[in-house]
Amino acid sequence: MTKQLSYKDISYSLKKSNRKTISIFIERDGSVSILAPAPYQLEKIEQVIEAKRSWIYRNLAEWEDLNRTQLQREFVNGEGFVYLGRSYRLSLEEKQDTDLLLKRGRFLLRRDKIHKGADIFKAFYKQKGLKKISERIALYAPKIGVKVKNVKVLELQNRWGSCSENGNLNFHWKCLMAPVSVLDYIVVHELVHLLHRNHDNNFWNTVDKVMPNYAKHVKWLKHNGVDMSL
Repeated sequence: MTKQLSYKDISYSLKKSNRKTISIFIERDGSVSILAPAPYQLEKIEQVIEAKRSWIYRNLAEWEDLNRTQLQREFVNGEGFVYLGRSYRLSLEEKQDTDLLLKRGRFLLRRDKIHKGADIFKAFYKQKGLKKISERIALYAPKIGVKVKNVKVLELQNRWGSCSENGNLNFHWKCLMAPVSVLDYIVVHELVHLLHRNHDNNFWNTVDKVMPNYAKHVKWLKHNGVDMSL
């Protein structure tokens, strides 16, 4: 259960988790979220917020700077839409059996479906994403030594991915806008969570063994994630 709380001038969402430490995150929408052990003491959480106040201010300011330049895509001829790190120009088609196609280096969208453009693109990313992500999981899961039960591509609000303790993985459809190398990092990140639930040293050490250059992918997401939208 998530609670909406505030401490002095910092509003945050609090979620209890099966963990030993308290973690603070700046979400993609600029909100502050905290994961804390259950049961938790509010006084202890407020002490952590106070200790991390400068870090929170700095990261919120950076988020604001990045989001000032967010792209606003329109469903018009020539607009660029991204798939697996590459931008494809949009072409509005008068006659086409399928609502949306990626063909001849362009996205082809039926002109009479412009009003549903966002939903049609999301459906495209979900459909293509399930196949692509399943392929990447098949590549990395044996290296990490984990087994995955079910995979879904859907709307995840402020997360690129999530996993459950029983081996189910979920991924945001927006992940399909990232280059394959970055998509691989997101996949590896969630696969490693099947071994280590928290972002502790064991977690990051395992990620590093599988993907030694993961830090550059984290940086890419931080600076480009804001433009992975419709």
